[in-house]
Amino acid sequence: MFDINLGSPQYRRVHFIGIGGISMSGLAEILINKGFQVSGTDTTDSPIVEHLRAIGAEIFIGHSKENIGDADLIVYTDAISPDNEELLAAIDSPAPVIDRAAFLGAVMRNYKNSIAVSGTHGKTTTTSMIATIINNPKINPTILLGGELDDIGGNVKLGSDDYLLTEACEYKANILKYFPSIAIVLNIDEDHLDFFKSMDHISDTFKGYLLNLSEDDHAILNNDDPLVRKLIPQLGSKVVTFGIEVASDFEARNIRFNEKGLPVYDLYLKGEIWETISLNVMGTHNVYNSLAAIAATYLLGMDSSEISERISAYRGVHRRLEHKGFLGNIEIIDDYAHHPTEIKASLSALRNATDKRIFCIFQPHTFTRTKILLDSFSESFKGADKVIIADIYAAREKDLGEIHSRELAMRIRDKGYDATYLGSFDEIESFILRETTDSDVVVTMGAGNVFKVGDNLLKKNLNKVI
Repeated sequence: MFDINLGSPQYRRVHFIGIGGISMSGLAEILINKGFQVSGTDTTDSPIVEHLRAIGAEIFIGHSKENIGDADLIVYTDAISPDNEELLAAIDSPAPVIDRAAFLGAVMRNYKNSIAVSGTHGKTTTTSMIATIINNPKINPTILLGGELDDIGGNVKLGSDDYLLTEACEYKANILKYFPSIAIVLNIDEDHLDFFKSMDHISDTFKGYLLNLSEDDHAILNNDDPLVRKLIPQLGSKVVTFGIEVASDFEARNIRFNEKGLPVYDLYLKGEIWETISLNVMGTHNVYNSLAAIAATYLLGMDSSEISERISAYRGVHRRLEHKGFLGNIEIIDDYAHHPTEIKASLSALRNATDKRIFCIFQPHTFTRTKILLDSFSESFKGADKVIIADIYAAREKDLGEIHSRELAMRIRDKGYDATYLGSFDEIESFILRETTDSDVVVTMGAGNVFKVGDNLLKKNLNKVI
């Protein structure tokens, strides 16, 4: 098992291949703050890269074997191809070479308490909810987010060595490399099937992750998710459950929605009413996320009134049903949903909050996910009045010609929904300007760069003429 002592730098210079990634950049910033020399490579400049450069990192744009230099330790992200020349040079160098997850697991062991948020959906939101609640001088946590939260000024906050809060992604079974003191599992669903062979493989991975916990550690588990619930009898740690439908330690009862479509519920702790919770983010899925966040912060010793006040102040992380602005009177929203379950949840939340027409611009993410979950995707857009399908965002994959967005649009139409394929962002923007009215809502949706459609529309800064 790889180990690193952040208090006594045994590695003079650490090099990150793919340093601009949301998780890699946070780890790099922790090292810079601890006095390490940090260098790294990414394909393009970005605000994250510029920030790292400003605080002392040496940044190379474009991969090259020369970038390794005299690094004493090399960390690479899963997004790097195995034939990347910089990674191959790293492997041939005398320096240890480890992946991002193994490095995060080693960093995690430097903190007295670590909270890791896992699950197929909701990790970033739940982590940012916890961050909002515990971001105070008393706890002063170090926080690593998979998104940007205004309350901490971005995706990373540097705090004391007592508490680390981080997301824990299951892709490539990375969660097996983590040993937190509090482990949250929000849900277990079918995803990342370019790596996982079956649902049993996915469930076994979450089980292995939870078995990393000691008998004094806590597992916070969604009792309404049958796959999560099935793991409970097999665990050796302390277990805290949350749910809506099944009796749990933390329960949301009497869920209702205010005039803005935002959830309000009565929070019960072990069968006794504890607080009334009012959320400032949409959707029943965020009730689940809030229950997990409340359970975690309760274990950290926070009282009910402070938790209730802080979670009510939470207004969301960027790219999660984020209000971007208005084009005339047309509201532009952006959302990160890229899995059928997430699409349903986001559109349901929007539909509950508005009676306006919803135009959903969806950019599928990866060819593998689109192909394997094609039927599920086709049934996910019930909450939208008009669906526009953009080209698939390849991410880490190559186009083998096995699936195309046209097929997804056709499948959606076969289900009785109004769907159109438009390949370019220019075509999509023209369509929106032509087809929408001032009584509509436009939501861009996907884990790629589809948010640029909304940004481009808002740059026009005009009162749309119908």
